[in-house]
Amino acid sequence: MNYTELDNYTRKWIFTHASMPVPAADLEQIKPLTQARSAQLWQEHISKQSPDADHFEQGDWAFDAKIWSTPEDWQDAWDDDELALPEAILTVIKWEDNTTVYFCYEKYNIIETKWGVFKRNWKNFLFFDDGPILLGRKQKQALWFQSNGTYQLASRP
Repeated sequence: MNYTELDNYTRKWIFTHASMPVPAADLEQIKPLTQARSAQLWQEHISKQSPDADHFEQGDWAFDAKIWSTPEDWQDAWDDDELALPEAILTVIKWEDNTTVYFCYEKYNIIETKWGVFKRNWKNFLFFDDGPILLGRKQKQALWFQSNGTYQLASRP
């Protein structure tokens, strides 16, 4: 089994919080991966050696600062009443809404969902903003959210 039931997910509250509840139809498409599946995906697509974004090192594709765009702000959009993902992200990432995406908090904590679900509920995902990376299945673009309220884009190998 690759998934953990959302009801058993330790961070379920970020999707059911009274101030920003995720619609039931979207909740069904938010699938936390098991720790084993998360670790496998992390090792295949992010790092074979680093457990989280704070510890990237030589040999990790994400370690190369030259591949990342100039940091841009996401915090202002998160704080305002508008629900939409920042326009600067949407102009660069043109994935189909049904593209499978992985929101990678760290090696043992990854959520699988669809790009459309993420776009509608991105603020919930970013209740924890300690360096998560968003990857699209079969997509080269990556989006790295920093805890200082900025994000950066890159094309991964």
